[in-house]
Amino acid sequence: MRVLIGGGSGFVGRELTRLLRDKGHEVTLISRQPGPGKITWGELESHGLPPCEGAVNLAGENIMNPLRWWNESYKKDLFSSRVDTTKTLAQAIAASPSPPHSWVLVSGVACYKPSMTAEYTEDSEWTPFDLLSKLVKEWEASALLPENVTKTTKQVLVRPGAVLGRDGGAMKQMLLPFWLGLGGTLGSGRQPFPWIHVSDLAGIIAHALEPAADTPSPSPLVFNGVAPALNNNHEFTKELGRLMKRPTIFPVPGFVMNTLLGSERAVILTQGQKVIPKRTQEAGFEYKYPDLTSALKEIVGG
Repeated sequence: MRVLIGGGSGFVGRELTRLLRDKGHEVTLISRQPGPGKITWGELESHGLPPCEGAVNLAGENIMNPLRWWNESYKKDLFSSRVDTTKTLAQAIAASPSPPHSWVLVSGVACYKPSMTAEYTEDSEWTPFDLLSKLVKEWEASALLPENVTKTTKQVLVRPGAVLGRDGGAMKQMLLPFWLGLGGTLGSGRQPFPWIHVSDLAGIIAHALEPAADTPSPSPLVFNGVAPALNNNHEFTKELGRLMKRPTIFPVPGFVMNTLLGSERAVILTQGQKVIPKRTQEAGFEYKYPDLTSALKEIVGG
């Protein structure tokens, strides 16, 4: 199978590329820079979709980029880097004489309203309530294909939680304070913390790229890209501290997070949702790291 990946040089993209190549698939990356095994976004717009059986979009400015101040221009980049690339890829698929059999967009769980009690499956109804949920709404809408194309191309939305792995994602910024003994719960610590190990997320995307067994549905198939374990921030913090043999006695108050990150962005860490991967499990996906201990052990050793 030939797979085209937008944003393939990022943290999740590198893992997905490795997994697909290990399975014997051919991968082409859509990138800002030309190079071997790559095409640029400009080439995609001018020459159309290269022959492929699957397409994935992972492109987007890092929402937790510690080097970017939370301001209007950054918010604009968060939207345009996701919505514009998704639209470009969806339009190229729609215009292709032989569109791929699968089209996967990786968005996020920010569409689900933070709650200590509500549990969200892939069938949960939701409406935008803040900046990040509006982003998911626009982003997912820009991936929709015209009805005639959905007869042959399966559309899939994967909504991951915090992606954990050794060389990027949420862990990259967390490990240093923990090594220094400065790790602690964020805000109250009671907020749900939906997470997934990066190799399981890559596995879910690869699973979603498989051709549909029957005629694809006109509406997208949604998979929650989270581990089945329901943990809160306190449990995550304590387990990470235990495996790293470091104290976790310095809680970070919510107002500090709001000041450092901007309140609209801090909600990702100070509030959370209980997200259930119901359809992901029903589809027969087997997790390598279904619980926190196995996931964190792989990342930090121990």
